[in-house]
Amino acid sequence: MNDIAAELSNSRIVSAYRERTPASADLAKEAGELFPSGITHDARNVDPYCVFIERAQGPHKWDVDGNRYIDYFGGHGALLLGHHHPVVTEAVRQALDEGTQFGASHPREVQWAKAIQRLVPSAERIRFTSSGTEATLMAVRLARAFTEKQTLLRFKGHFHGWHDQMASGYTNHFDGSPTPGVLPGVAEKSILLNPGDVEGVRAAFANDPDICGVIYEPTGSSFGQVPLDAEFARELRRLCTQHGALLIFDEVVTGFRATKGGAQMAFNVRPDLSSFAKIVAGGLPGACIAGRKDVLDLLDFQVSARCGREKIAHPGTFNANPVSAAAGTAALTVIAETNAADEASATATQLREKLNQVLAEARVPWAVYGTFSGFHLFVNPSGIPGIEPHTFDPAKIPLEDMKNQPKELINKLRLAMLINGVDLNPRGGGLLSCTHTRDDVANTASAFREAIRMLKQEGELPG
Repeated sequence: MNDIAAELSNSRIVSAYRERTPASADLAKEAGELFPSGITHDARNVDPYCVFIERAQGPHKWDVDGNRYIDYFGGHGALLLGHHHPVVTEAVRQALDEGTQFGASHPREVQWAKAIQRLVPSAERIRFTSSGTEATLMAVRLARAFTEKQTLLRFKGHFHGWHDQMASGYTNHFDGSPTPGVLPGVAEKSILLNPGDVEGVRAAFANDPDICGVIYEPTGSSFGQVPLDAEFARELRRLCTQHGALLIFDEVVTGFRATKGGAQMAFNVRPDLSSFAKIVAGGLPGACIAGRKDVLDLLDFQVSARCGREKIAHPGTFNANPVSAAAGTAALTVIAETNAADEASATATQLREKLNQVLAEARVPWAVYGTFSGFHLFVNPSGIPGIEPHTFDPAKIPLEDMKNQPKELINKLRLAMLINGVDLNPRGGGLLSCTHTRDDVANTASAFREAIRMLKQEGELPG
């Protein structure tokens, strides 16, 4: 038995979790014979096993043992409108009645694109994909073809999918070296900088005329875990314009969540290209790359022929799938015609305040912070003195401390919160929907208070 397994076997938190979730344990055992680590997404990796969910409604979901959870995983951020929204669900039912795959163009893809354009002025042209990873892959290919340059400028800790160009620098390989299975030549065509490093960006452009574009999460990595502001976005816009590079906003999470029009509307900065996913398809598989017509024209048969250039090929069996199109159109229409984004953000503000009250009362030198409808937990891995929950300033914390989440501690916190009816994301934070209520906030604070008590009892925190 290794050290981690021994610690888990002696943990009261783990024992309580096992007692509460026997049916999930049985399914996890079966899954372990089918999937690597018994999971189908890295973010679902929990020791000793994850819960298996069988239904959800609004801000809540229920596991196979009948336990209810306040959900802050939020479908990996896709569910701004909450689970099983009636308008979205009805749109999906109608689409299913007509067919799931036509192998042809259809009216719903036109409606879907118009719903995006209604909210995102920079979306002069749109190309649908099946995932955010595919959208950022297309963004990079477009940027290189349009500028006839090869090097991509990125920021440490920013996530843009799992394709080869983006494999280094998210959770490891911050020196830009290739991760397993990635060719060195691919990794070499990225410049990785610290987020917010304006001088580093200026120096990169000055020293390398081959930069095709800058791609980043506009509010900071993982929806602001390491936050960035509008001033940084404006300077990137200026530098990209000056040096003939494309500015690419990865709005896979911020799109329609930061504001109805995404982070670009919040910051009043117009990118050349934007990637959207999650919310754009109403919680179903679906994504897109959107932006300038002259850039997206590289995908256009007629324009490419007229210009005498080779068109960028882009097949994809599930591009603009009619059921995803129905869900996306319905969700974006609700977002456009209601205050869903603002309501989720307002509730998140209340939640951050309540959780910080718990930390202050328990005298734990951690902090909960965030912007818009997200929240992040800083657990002070290096023991920085003077951390106060209500006065915490993430801008003053080194990048390494912001991104370094002690795995065993966060794992036990997540288990303790699950025991008390709350599902957090793998970083110990989460995303809210417009369906979360004041009662959910109060109950989450109570669960957090109990989880802190359990961690102290376990010796993970000083008593």
